[in-house]
Amino acid sequence: MPTERPLRIAWLGGAPQETGGAPGVVTELLDGLTRRGHEIDCFFPGAGVTVPAHLAERDNLNFIWGTSEWRWDRWYSRTKITSFATGLLSRAIASVRLQQEIARRHRERPYDLIYQNQTIESLGVPSSVLRTIPLVIRPDSHMAGELRCLIAERKLAFRSQPRYIFFVVAAIMAFRALIQRIRIGRASLLIAISSVFRDHMVHDYGFPIEKTVVVTNPVRLDRFEVADRPPGEPPLVLVPTRISVRKGIEDVIAVARLLHERGVEARIRVIGGPSNWSDYTKLLDDLPGENAEYGGRIPPAQMSAELQAAGVVLLASKYDPCPMSVLEALASGVPVVATNEVGSIEGVDRSVVSEVQVGDVPAMAGAIEDMLGRVRARPAEMRAMARSEAERRFARDVVCEQISDALERLVGGRTGEPTSSAEPAVASQPG
Repeated sequence: MPTERPLRIAWLGGAPQETGGAPGVVTELLDGLTRRGHEIDCFFPGAGVTVPAHLAERDNLNFIWGTSEWRWDRWYSRTKITSFATGLLSRAIASVRLQQEIARRHRERPYDLIYQNQTIESLGVPSSVLRTIPLVIRPDSHMAGELRCLIAERKLAFRSQPRYIFFVVAAIMAFRALIQRIRIGRASLLIAISSVFRDHMVHDYGFPIEKTVVVTNPVRLDRFEVADRPPGEPPLVLVPTRISVRKGIEDVIAVARLLHERGVEARIRVIGGPSNWSDYTKLLDDLPGENAEYGGRIPPAQMSAELQAAGVVLLASKYDPCPMSVLEALASGVPVVATNEVGSIEGVDRSVVSEVQVGDVPAMAGAIEDMLGRVRARPAEMRAMARSEAERRFARDVVCEQISDALERLVGGRTGEPTSSAEPAVASQPG
């Protein structure tokens, strides 16, 4: 449904793609906001990629590309750590170059706001433009939280990678955290993808909570189907995650061992790859072969099949603002066991989500047993409920309506400033 107050928006962040993860979220956000009538100019630091066809055809959506020439398999990108460092530098330089283009277009035809997606410290925002219009930031992580987890897990990092990687990454993160604390103060509105993530940013960066609103990520529901058969025997506990810091990999291994000791009929399957700067795959050598396996990195096109085979999804993260694994699992009709730091489970009916404390391995194992029992007893009902919750909480139009309303209140100066609450906002399906 078109909005009453269409806005003209300058958008900064990563490019949209027909995949899961962050690029898929960008696709859904741009699709949903332009369907509501907003006009968006997207400024991307990269040299240009093929965008989804349905977005390329949108009259009120324009793509302006930077001049970054960063490429894989060059001298500066042949290792994970150099890729991580030079990729950041390349995007920063390209973002600075985009400042002039944003300012020029704003002079010719003013924007209503700048929407900075995914990152906090983008260098693409012209200070001159911020004197006249507000800045909205919608990050998907913050470096203070990443650094805290990195330091807490240093012994795991030392077991998995050369020590110099830890110190290089920690230095980069510490610098970025300092910059983020300064840069976040420029925002007129901070859109947090979960309340637990909002609380971390308010605490770590001193951002005013009254300038925040909580709106979750969207998921493309038609990429996932609900299986029409009950889980196999033994049922599969799927762990779709990055094999890196803060994802609770050591707890997943401990859960697999405990389930085996208890004689629970279930098999753990861990899927996913490491990040450019954190690789915990060596830890997975400790998975008990009797009831667990590591499936490696899975292409996005195969995720639906992986989820359809699962009885339960487990996320043992120590810090996870809004992982897409939860959204994709529920869209596939699969219930979830997750820690209280997994932002995606907020507002989801507890019949299909079990919440446990971070690091509580016995509670995770118990929750898995309980959830598998429910799935065995009422497979069709549990799958239908999980899918229904995904539609209610994470559908594109539900999420984009909440974002659009927050942006319109900010620009229009309507009565009632955007505020946050102890619990995330839950919207109903439109219509």
